Amino acid sequence: MSAPIESYAFVGDCRTAALVGSSGSIDWLCWPRFDSDACFAALLGTPANGRWLIHPSDEPVAVSRRYRKDTLILETTFSTETGKATLIDFMVPHGEGSHLVRLLRGDEGEVTLSMELVLRFGYGASVPWVTRGKDGALRAVAGPDMTVLRTPVALRGEDFSTSAVFSVTPAAVVPFVLSYGPSHLPEPPAIDAIRALDSCESFWRDWSARATVVPPYDRPVMRSLITLKGLTYAPSGGIVAAPTASLPEKIGGARNWDYRYCWIRDSTFTLLALMDAGFYEEAAAWRDWLLRAAAGAPANMQIMYGLMGERRLTEWEADWLPGYLDSRPVRIGNAAHRQFQLDVYGELMDSFDQARAGGLAATESGWALQVELVRHVTRKWREPDYGIWEMRGPPRHFTFSKVMAWVTLDRAIRAVERHGLPGDVAEWRRIRTAIHDEVCLRGFDARANTFRAAYDSTTVDASLLLLAQVGFLDGTDPRFVGTVSAVERELLVDGFVMRYDTGREPDGLQPGEGAFLACSFWLADAYITLGRRAEAQALFERLLALANDVGLLAEEFDVVRRRQVGNFPQAFSHVALINTAFNLSQAAHPSEQRAGKEGVTRAP
Repeated sequence: MSAPIESYAFVGDCRTAALVGSSGSIDWLCWPRFDSDACFAALLGTPANGRWLIHPSDEPVAVSRRYRKDTLILETTFSTETGKATLIDFMVPHGEGSHLVRLLRGDEGEVTLSMELVLRFGYGASVPWVTRGKDGALRAVAGPDMTVLRTPVALRGEDFSTSAVFSVTPAAVVPFVLSYGPSHLPEPPAIDAIRALDSCESFWRDWSARATVVPPYDRPVMRSLITLKGLTYAPSGGIVAAPTASLPEKIGGARNWDYRYCWIRDSTFTLLALMDAGFYEEAAAWRDWLLRAAAGAPANMQIMYGLMGERRLTEWEADWLPGYLDSRPVRIGNAAHRQFQLDVYGELMDSFDQARAGGLAATESGWALQVELVRHVTRKWREPDYGIWEMRGPPRHFTFSKVMAWVTLDRAIRAVERHGLPGDVAEWRRIRTAIHDEVCLRGFDARANTFRAAYDSTTVDASLLLLAQVGFLDGTDPRFVGTVSAVERELLVDGFVMRYDTGREPDGLQPGEGAFLACSFWLADAYITLGRRAEAQALFERLLALANDVGLLAEEFDVVRRRQVGNFPQAFSHVALINTAFNLSQAAHPSEQRAGKEGVTRAP
């Protein structure tokens, strides 16, 4: 039986991440990068597909866990009939090699623990060849991959796994260090686990100390920022949507996608979250990643890229894995990278606009690329696309896609008018007006006083909650007020927002998914825009209550099972949390201007 998604925490080294269950089992780890093959894949299968369990030999009386303050160091405390022990999990975020460290600390009495290590490379498919070195280290090799386990505990091998039984008493600390390296190179160097812990704690606390967050929501915001940092691929500055693949949006269903890539869709929200919190170095790295990823012919721009900006993200199925709670298929890679989505041009242009407003220095080549993006949108905006939600049905004229085409032109005009950059403003204004007029004519249902998901649709989708935020409409416009009301009527389930009605919109898949958490935060933002601050705060606090015991959110929430669903932890959910917290703070103190936020752009 798979553990609930919310029962996991994660640790990482800003290159990859491991999911740690409250049982003490690491059930997911892709090494050496977020998008590498998993060597622990029990999350999508069984323990035989790879895991690393450290747990009391006797069933614990109680289990509690926490992150050390302002760090990504996880502590799980097991209380048993004979004593108490704490499992400390972390990855070393700098230095030579990649190391996953597990320390067992005795707290009270004597606790006997069991360790079982099942390594399976290639998403649980490949059993490695295991040998023991002269120093007692356990070396596992399969193809290009090698791991080395070092510990003072006596190990025994059995049934293609490694196990041990050991005890801890107060003041005793027992280390286990699993290190990764390419199999054609010498073994990764040994590290001192205690010094590594001190170094890791210093890294995270020094980083967190740079944050500019204030009560009352400083703790969830800080945890979300640390989560974003943990999902950052340090060599490039790219931020993955999640460290997992194929966790289902509906348990038992087929909406299972690989999220270990970087989405253009998330760009503006992420940039604002980082700048508002004072992390301008990370914001600049993300902006620069966006410029590199999108470089080239605008017609070839994708909706997502690999960690270094790779473009080929071929989707295939790992058919030997049964999936999380039998949710098949298990998809690796993401075919949506080939889709034409008109909205991403607007999201990218808005990111560059916010970067300029926030004081991040622009480059001449960067503006030249943006001008080419604008020219491409002027040629393509009348074409149907697959929409922000990556529909796998036929392309359509999605309203939000057209709105973001408008944003593309609007931000280009703003760059010329406010920042003195060169451009054909007269022509851009003409096209901006044409897009606005068409959207208001074909995307708006006057009888129902609401914009619709697509020109041919009779339903709404949650992206319409952003119409005022991106400046397409004034926040007091009756059409925006009516659209928010329509979202409340059609998409609210138990007070949380669905992306769209999967039973009525032809998305090419079987209906059914959880409430989309980012969209629920967007509704809170819309409430703030409409002056409904008390409702915004109430919804925000309900959303905060969905986070697990260590403050993490998945992509969606199953309102029937009362469980988190979708890939985990989800950057988009945490970015939305950060932005809504700052919006609420600004609503309470309107004289405090958000970093980089120039205010709503009035519609023409």
